[in-house]
Amino acid sequence: MDHDAHEAHQAHATAAHQHTAHRDTAHQDAAHQHTAHGSTAHHPAAHDPAAHGHAGHGRSPAGWAMAAQATLHCLTGCAIGEVLGMVIGTALGWGNAPTTVLAIVLAFFFGYSLTLRGVLRAGLGFRAALRVALAADTVSIAVMELIDNGVIALWPDAMDAELADALFWTSLALSLVIAFVVTTPVNKWMIGRGKGHAVVHAHHH
Repeated sequence: MDHDAHEAHQAHATAAHQHTAHRDTAHQDAAHQHTAHGSTAHHPAAHDPAAHGHAGHGRSPAGWAMAAQATLHCLTGCAIGEVLGMVIGTALGWGNAPTTVLAIVLAFFFGYSLTLRGVLRAGLGFRAALRVALAADTVSIAVMELIDNGVIALWPDAMDAELADALFWTSLALSLVIAFVVTTPVNKWMIGRGKGHAVVHAHHH
């Protein structure tokens, strides 16, 4: 009789132990699931592809804005050089070829100068700043000058217009606008690959 009571007591203890172990395991699983759910709730973007897609889409306008700003920067220098070169050449009675060459040289000079001034303010030495300016603006200014002078050359009578003629200023202004439109995608492509004005941007940040 005592033997049977002893076995019954052991069976009861085993059942109680199994019930406790099962309850602890279930509690741990629930706590783990709750923690995982909490982490996901706090960081939805880490598990939400749509959120990543939206963020990636948001970077596109910024790329165009930076490209437009870089092109406008080059356009300012080119416009100063173009106008000054054509005014000097026309005032001195030079022919079309020397006037155009002077305008292009001055466009590169002022384009580089504007970038050089900004980079020098960022703390670079002159030689390093000059290398940055050359890397940032050469392609952009070259494309802009090609389009700008190409439009004026193809415009009937624009090359022979005098400073007092409306055609002189109209053709110059429109050629710069077309050059801006064409050069902006070029700058965006270069900036996206860490070239062009991306070099200047890196020194300002």
